[in-house]
Amino acid sequence: MNQSTTNTSINSFRRVSTLTVIAVYFLILVGGIVRSTGSGMGCPDWPKCFGSVIPPTHVDQLPVNYQEIYLQKRIAKNERFVATLDKLGFKEKANQIANDKSILVEEEFNATKTWIEYINRLLGVVIGLLIILTVWKSFKLWKVDKWIPIYSLVSLVLVLFTGWIGSIVVSTNLLAWMITFHMLLALALVGVLLYVNHRSERLQKGHVVKADVPSKIQWVLVLGTVLMLVQVVLGTQVREQIDQISFVLGDLFREEWIDRLGVDFIIHRSFSIVLLGVHILYFIWAFRYTVRRSKVNLWSQVLMLVILLEIATGIGMAYFGIPAFLQPIHLLLGSLILGIQFMLILQLKDHLQFKLNSN
Repeated sequence: MNQSTTNTSINSFRRVSTLTVIAVYFLILVGGIVRSTGSGMGCPDWPKCFGSVIPPTHVDQLPVNYQEIYLQKRIAKNERFVATLDKLGFKEKANQIANDKSILVEEEFNATKTWIEYINRLLGVVIGLLIILTVWKSFKLWKVDKWIPIYSLVSLVLVLFTGWIGSIVVSTNLLAWMITFHMLLALALVGVLLYVNHRSERLQKGHVVKADVPSKIQWVLVLGTVLMLVQVVLGTQVREQIDQISFVLGDLFREEWIDRLGVDFIIHRSFSIVLLGVHILYFIWAFRYTVRRSKVNLWSQVLMLVILLEIATGIGMAYFGIPAFLQPIHLLLGSLILGIQFMLILQLKDHLQFKLNSN
């Protein structure tokens, strides 16, 4: 493969993988909308919706006993899932699901919620197709970097596993820890896609990193990334409490929700100050030691902007009764922060590698 053909293949792969990352982030946003509108059980079965490729628009299109029908289907699927967990050694989780009575609650048909969830699933299908296209494009780079197609295949396995976990989320009636696990899998998928995209960029002729960047910049960013991941998990726990409060109050009296939250919210809110402090330190060092208008310099500015926006949306939810439109935006911004951090870590690693090779 000559250099011209290689560059064409690299550019084609990078375009598709970049588009796939954008699509995954858009799905995270839509997933946040699904949750903020309480549409997660808009379709009680999976992968179809009320047994159809195209869901109904009115309850008259469903059998009279549709709630009992889909409840029994979910129970049967949960029994298989519980048996699988038990065989894998997760006996405590298996017992938790088997004895959780909330799973037996079947929602009434709501056309709006059904179609919101249906659109969410359609986007999932689009992402699956984009991942397949990414894998196909990656095979053209096997001779120059075999790890690109290997990790691309990993992303395909991840998206299939994430889809299966999504079906379990539905069958367990939005079991809290399953939703969190589903979210973490989506973030892992973004990480793999960003990594293969970065590897492919390094193959391009002229991609040479020339900078003397101290290692402390990378390590403070790694610390910030770990803390951000902890913050995301804390945020999902707060969100689980909000969901419970919303259910009890019938999605009313939003101005009272914050007062009803426990210590998890206080920790989550206070932890944001620690995160901001760590990233201000990173930003000062990055701005001092990196070349102006370089990728690291520019993306560091973007990172700080997104962090400030994330804090602003958090403040907005805390003081204005958790507006429904801010919830998915807050989730998306948190996910974007992790993606930008990971991308910067990879770029800083290139800087450090250049420094070691120069010595």
